[in-house]
Amino acid sequence: MNLPNKLTILRVLMIPIFIFVLLAEPFGEISKWIAVAIFIIASLTDFLDGHIARKYNLVTNFGKFMDPLADKLLVCSAMIALVGMNRLASWIAIIIIAREFIISGFRLIASDNGVVIAASYWGKFKTNFQMFMIIMLIIDLGTGTAVLIENILVYISLVLTIISLLDYLLKNKNVLK
Repeated sequence: MNLPNKLTILRVLMIPIFIFVLLAEPFGEISKWIAVAIFIIASLTDFLDGHIARKYNLVTNFGKFMDPLADKLLVCSAMIALVGMNRLASWIAIIIIAREFIISGFRLIASDNGVVIAASYWGKFKTNFQMFMIIMLIIDLGTGTAVLIENILVYISLVLTIISLLDYLLKNKNVLK
């Protein structure tokens, strides 16, 4: 097993630890900071595994399948936890998670037809904004400025989610034929 795939597996293994620390708060008040650190490290593995795989020609079928799945598990788990913490509106999480299911299904259909749908810039922007949004919502500074930034990140993430969905569907509509 190569390094990018190990990083992907590490990211998946970090998810339950991240969720436990975030929700159970085993370390009291600093738990949210530990949860944020775990989330950031997990997010960085998403960047690193893809970068290493492409740079050193270590792209595998396992990585093609697991990397996006690990990313979706991390982000969706965090958003579901944030809904439970009353930090994110459920309807926003539902739209964002629904987009992930739609694109995953779309990619499966494309794959069955021998078509690989690469990540788009819109999808990458969406993921980055979602990760920043999640970090800010976990930190929960509570100041007026922080709340404003959180809200801006939430709505930018939502808009980018919709734009990236439409972008995928429009660019690849021939897959459905």
